[in-house]
Amino acid sequence: MGRGTDTESGATPAPDPDVRRSRRQKRVSMADVARLAGVSSQTVSRVSNGHPGVVESTRQQVLTAMKESGYRPNSAARALKSGEFRTIGVILFTLSTTGNVRTLEAIAGSAAEQGYAITLLPVAAPTQDQVRGAFTRLGELAVDAIIVIMEVHLLDAGTVTLPPNVSVVVMDSDAGDRYSVVDTDQAGGARDAVQHLLDLGHRTVWHVTGPDESFSAQRRTDAWRATLTEAGREVPPPLRGDWTAESGYRAGLRLADEPGCTAVFAANDQMALGLLRAFHERGRAVPREISVVGFDDIPDSGSFTPPLTTIHQDFAEVGRRCVEGVLRQLRTDTMERGTTLVPTWMVPRESTAPPPRD
Repeated sequence: MGRGTDTESGATPAPDPDVRRSRRQKRVSMADVARLAGVSSQTVSRVSNGHPGVVESTRQQVLTAMKESGYRPNSAARALKSGEFRTIGVILFTLSTTGNVRTLEAIAGSAAEQGYAITLLPVAAPTQDQVRGAFTRLGELAVDAIIVIMEVHLLDAGTVTLPPNVSVVVMDSDAGDRYSVVDTDQAGGARDAVQHLLDLGHRTVWHVTGPDESFSAQRRTDAWRATLTEAGREVPPPLRGDWTAESGYRAGLRLADEPGCTAVFAANDQMALGLLRAFHERGRAVPREISVVGFDDIPDSGSFTPPLTTIHQDFAEVGRRCVEGVLRQLRTDTMERGTTLVPTWMVPRESTAPPPRD
């Protein structure tokens, strides 16, 4: 029995109506849309490519014709013709941190505003081979430019080299002498956090750090130490955290037993949340006995008990500048170097107060 024949008569069965409809839709051309809309094929092309120089009423007329005819622009053909894929690749090493997730969200939104999509490529391990492989895969996926969210000290140490002649912006790095880097002003935010506590009258400020390999954690720790030193204050031993509330909780249990600890700067809000829990369990009232400042200003930080004083990071602006940077390199065909810092600001809430009187 031959394939595709009726089992009784041997005749070829008629195509399903939905299949016929699908085939007709696939054959709809730009010229078909132009005839239906009563415009030229060039106008349809301009609307399809998002060109701004089209009268709005004409644009709506063309869009209606596209919808009625089932026309779908051939993005692959456009890319071959223009040399643009309208896609930005994003390489990152973890989606487990609030900062990376919110920055990625901002990058996607900013790219969409410019008519670009993003292709996300998480890297399992931040090594030279993994990063090189990621660039190769993104090249196969046809992207116009790449944003690297590199939270660890690879570019800074020179152990990873990005491919030459590729439009690249790196976020969260210290490699501005070789690449275009966009970052939050980590040091400025940490200084503001420590100075806020000193201005309230605290003799010194303890610190729960982020992980050793994190560039932003190092920047915050260095600024904490420098601010205390410049003020002539004692620098307590830092307690190592890993960005999680659980690590902040463990640090809080230790600090609750430090009689001279009246103020703590946590390197992110999740660890500050862990501190608040530990102090509550140990009977250390916040802020009457001990003050806590976080970093990030996550959406829930104002709902902590008490509401958390913290440093606000403008993730939306970081994402916008990353996208702006790679697109500028694409349009000018030049590789940029240098670091752009996005300012932070203090958000005072109810977790900080003057220290208890002796």
